[in-house]
This record gives sequence, C-alpha cells and structure tokens, in this order.
Amino acid sequence: MTVYFVGAGPGDPELLTVKAKGLIERADVIVYAGSLVNPEIPGMAKEGAKLFDSSKMALEEIIEVLADASEAGELAVRLQSGDPSIYGAIHEQITLLEDRGVECRVVPGVSSFSAAAALLKREYTVPGVVQTLILTRREGRTPVPEKERLRDLARHRASMAIFLSAGMIEEVVEELGPVYGRDTPAAVVYRASWPDEKLVEGTLGDIAGKVRAEGIDRTALILVGDFLRRSAARSRLYDPGFSHGFRGGV
Repeated sequence: MTVYFVGAGPGDPELLTVKAKGLIERADVIVYAGSLVNPEIPGMAKEGAKLFDSSKMALEEIIEVLADASEAGELAVRLQSGDPSIYGAIHEQITLLEDRGVECRVVPGVSSFSAAAALLKREYTVPGVVQTLILTRREGRTPVPEKERLRDLARHRASMAIFLSAGMIEEVVEELGPVYGRDTPAAVVYRASWPDEKLVEGTLGDIAGKVRAEGIDRTALILVGDFLRRSAARSRLYDPGFSHGFRGGV
C-alpha cells in the first residue's frame, strides 16, 4: 500500500487541499508533526485511525510505523506542515521507505510563505521592482552551504522569505542590513493563518526590536524586500497596449 506524504498547509484547516482532506479522512494510520500541525487536522481522521505524533519520534520510529502500515495493507499518511517540499525532511523518509520496497507519493500543500503574503496582501514578484523570490533560512544548529549565506544571497536584492530564523532575527538583520539597506521594508508573520497569527511590520533598521517586543522567537517567517512597499507598477499582461495570444493591443 502507498504511503502518502501530505501537506497540511500553514495552519488553517480550510487551507487543506481537497485531496489532502480526503486522504486524512480515509487514512488508517496518520503520523503528524504535532509541534506544527493544527490538531484540528489529524482530528479529521476516521474513528479507529491510529495517530502518532512525530515530534516525539526519531526517524527510524517514523519509518517503522509507516512501513508496517503499508505492509499490512493500511492507508498511511505522513502529515507534514505547510508544503512537504519546503523544509519537510521528506527526502530521508522517502529514501528509507523505498529501500524497504514501499511506494511513496507526495501531496503538495499551501506553504506559510504563501499564507504570509496573503495576510500582507502583497505579491513577491512585482513588475519592474523584483521578479525573484528566495526561500532560505539562516544557519543555526543546522548548517547551510557556504555559498548560501544570507549576506551572499542578499546581493540579488530579491524578495526573501526566511524560515526557521525568528529566534536569530538580530543576526539576520546584521547580515542583510548592509546589503539591502536598513530602510528596506521587513515583516515578520507569526503562525500565519492560525487564529493567533501576528504581523509585525517595519524595516531592517527596527524590525528586530519590534519582534522582540512581541515575544516572537519561533514559528514565524521573516520577509524582506521592496515588494513590501506600495507600488503603482503594472504588469504588461493586462496593459491595453500589450498584445499576446489571447488579446490584441490597442
């Protein structure tokens, strides 16, 4: 039986995909990230489903539960926060399962960086301003490759969404400020789409102090870049003078 790695989205159960919801409701076994996934989501499981909180489990224990379920012909769901492809640690899980002959499939979910932009009512790619979004994190207990240090990535002046780094926001500002400029807009979104979500807005010059004043040190996304400014920029796609395959210009 196939093991499904399912994106639970950023928190709001209504942001689950239809496919994700269906799998959760039919699953015999669900292993979910209890420290990150809204408990209402595994709570959708059918009566009698076996639930395992992976925040208390090592990798080998997770694999054992999923592989045993598959081998028993049970529908197993590995429920990941956000989208499994972003900091989901799915590579190591799928590799070990496939080594045991278990088929795996991935169901994408809404990432927190999408939910954060929705809260801000902003677009990461603004015509004439910025056309690139960098998803990254600062080095902490887990290292990052030397070529991907924040200071080096900042040279692109792209929109940036920084995961897993709210507890090091002073260091983030120290690395980005000299390149972006301390007047560059910044925002921190805590628990995007949850009932207790918080939004802190400022610049690289003052965002760290504002975030500390709110007591935010985890489960938050740091956003940096000129996309956060209000802009009168327009895309060419809807410009009346721009022709394309579906509309002639005037």
